[in-house]
Amino acid sequence: MTVLTPAETSATERKKLALLPSQLSVDVPLSMIAQAIEANIKSSSLIGQQRAKDALSFGLGVDAAGYNLYVMGEQATGRFTLVNDYITAIKKPKYPVLDWCYLNNLEAEREPMALSLAAGESKRLVKDIETLIDEIMATFPAVFENPSFQRKKGAITRHFDQKYDSAIDQVEKIALSRSVALVEDGNNITFSPIIDGKPLNDGEFTSKTDIDRQHYYDVIDGLEVHLSEALLELPAWQRASVEQQKALKQETVEQGIRPLLKALEQKYVGNIAILKYCQQLKKHLIETVIKVLSGDDKDDKGNEFDKRALFVDTYLPNVLVANKACDIVPLIYEPNPNYQNLFGKIEYTSVQGSIYTNYQMITAGALHRANAGYLLLDAEKLLDHPHVWEALKLALKFEQIRLELPQQDLAMVNNITQIPQPIPLKVKLILLGSSELYYTLQEYDPEFSELVRVLVDFDHEIDLTQENINHFVTRLRQQVANIGLSDINHDAIAFCIRYSLRQGEHQSKLSAKFADVIELLNEAHYFCRLANNEILTRAHIEYALKAKKYRSGRVSDTFLLDIEEGHVLISTAGKAVGTVNGLTVLEVGDTAFGTPARVTASVYAGSSGVVDIEREVELGQSIHSKGVLLLTGYLGNKYAKTFPLTLSANIALEQSYGYIDGDSASLAELLALISSLTDIGLEQGIAITGSINQLGEVQAVGGINEKIEGYFTLCANRGLTGEQGVVIPKSNHVNLMLSDEVIAAVENGLFTIYAVSDVDQAICVTMKQTAGKLSSRGTYPKNTVHSMAISRLFAISNVVNGMTDE
Repeated sequence: MTVLTPAETSATERKKLALLPSQLSVDVPLSMIAQAIEANIKSSSLIGQQRAKDALSFGLGVDAAGYNLYVMGEQATGRFTLVNDYITAIKKPKYPVLDWCYLNNLEAEREPMALSLAAGESKRLVKDIETLIDEIMATFPAVFENPSFQRKKGAITRHFDQKYDSAIDQVEKIALSRSVALVEDGNNITFSPIIDGKPLNDGEFTSKTDIDRQHYYDVIDGLEVHLSEALLELPAWQRASVEQQKALKQETVEQGIRPLLKALEQKYVGNIAILKYCQQLKKHLIETVIKVLSGDDKDDKGNEFDKRALFVDTYLPNVLVANKACDIVPLIYEPNPNYQNLFGKIEYTSVQGSIYTNYQMITAGALHRANAGYLLLDAEKLLDHPHVWEALKLALKFEQIRLELPQQDLAMVNNITQIPQPIPLKVKLILLGSSELYYTLQEYDPEFSELVRVLVDFDHEIDLTQENINHFVTRLRQQVANIGLSDINHDAIAFCIRYSLRQGEHQSKLSAKFADVIELLNEAHYFCRLANNEILTRAHIEYALKAKKYRSGRVSDTFLLDIEEGHVLISTAGKAVGTVNGLTVLEVGDTAFGTPARVTASVYAGSSGVVDIEREVELGQSIHSKGVLLLTGYLGNKYAKTFPLTLSANIALEQSYGYIDGDSASLAELLALISSLTDIGLEQGIAITGSINQLGEVQAVGGINEKIEGYFTLCANRGLTGEQGVVIPKSNHVNLMLSDEVIAAVENGLFTIYAVSDVDQAICVTMKQTAGKLSSRGTYPKNTVHSMAISRLFAISNVVNGMTDE
């Protein structure tokens, strides 16, 4: 039996922990791609997402109050596409699709009346009212010029003139008997003395003696009394004449418009609302025609256009929603759901310095257009606008669209406005939003769960099955055709699938964000055209990826240059005590890249415990601080079961000047701490990522591919020696989708990726020593890492607690 030395045991263990090149990525077999092409399935708008499809089908099928939908998931995962396709496939709407108009309420003009019509009928009604207006304009004022009307009007005028003339004649006879003449000058009547058969003028009258003048003054005063008595009933005569002429006009107009309105009523005999409107219209039209088209204003003959505009503005229906005469289910997406875009608005104009509005200036909102159908809104954008969410909840609850200006509640509008009649509402609301917003609304808005009862949950990953590959390849080839290329070869398809797996960070799950693949194809199309090719190849896609990485890589290149120039201290060779390279991911805009970060730890006698310098200076966020606090739990559980854990230790991410979050550095921090305790150096060529719990188990972290590739790039620039590599959690190996460069280096033995499941394995890799296993007596073998750590901690405890031998 061969007994291995501790060094040999450690080397054997490290070899077992090293991942094989085949474990660092996956490639879909070309046979699966060929099968997908051969299957030639019908184009699918969405890959996978069966849970979401079932929930959406249920939500759209339930016809009950409150069963509106919240479609939850990340953007670009196909949420809108799925909803659109499902609703488009609905052949018959649940509710009648109607046209909606507002009519002028002729009895209360501030309260326009809502009118519903069958789809397509609103245009016919508008045309009929326009025809009515044209016929009225053609009929009047010609009717008032008719000889019959003129004779009747003349008779009324003559009757008044006869009474007036008779009264004046009586007064004139009395005046002549008193040698005074009655003189009419327009509407004025005056008296003048007569001498020698001739009325005196002012000059002649002035030359008379005072006695003569006074005599005539007295006579004229008496005559004026007679005149007043004679014309005492003149206002009554005038009123009677006016009333008779008005009655004549009303009778004439009524006779003229009666057959016109009769034709309209017969056409809409089945619509009670229009018949009621015609009753209002009849009375109001008579008054308007008399006022505008009676022809009394001789100077107004050149304003036919303005007159017609008056009739249009007063009587023509304001069509809010005009649908086509077919059973298409309304599906409305409102990208900017503010109050006016959802509920409509009342417009205003300035007329001679005054603010003016009428029923014609009411415009429709998305709710009007989606009535009897479906309304899609972005939940985040909806909540950005004040008042809108509360108003929308009221509309859904009471099933009516009420146009009320929110500014009026804040006393911001004092102008007289319209109060349109509410419109009945039957709509299915579909909100698109994030999971965070969904659970926030559920917690803080008690009405949300009553109004939005169906959750359509989109997954961000799709299982890598043959069926999903079939759909993926179909969508891929369809997009290639859409951008104008003839085809895409098998290698390029395989690369796109691999790219989607990389985006999903899983070896067996595609990313649900197919939009990322479409973006890649669009960019690869540019390079394909540059090469004058009609078939998209893997080389074109690789060029596109490299170009994108170059365009957005300035920040990552700057970080790498700072390390190369020594501005940031990162060692990739040799050993160092209390120092290790951690792996971090930086996100800048829509790009993410990995970069190493130096983690250091120092241990000394004291009782302050493990101090996280990042937290002390308020740069460490809550999750990072939690990871550091777990280190104390591990040390106590592992080493200090028989004596008090007493030490002072500082941990820091060197040359880090921004906020730090996440616990993926906790494994590196623990190894630096153990190295500082035991004075055992850590391999500087090995970078570490992973979080731990108090039991020393290594847990998965995010951004694993970017972290590995970021460190590999640094090592490759400095020169690969075969001693460099990374330590990752074993549970992360299914997330590996590494680049060909990294895989080739691993295959050639120039770079190694170790997958560890606990701290002991990480110690074996980074310190190249055996961590030590606990014996049945509760001790670790001598000269193992754990044994040396216990000895150091025990010595510190004795020093701090005053238990050292004098």
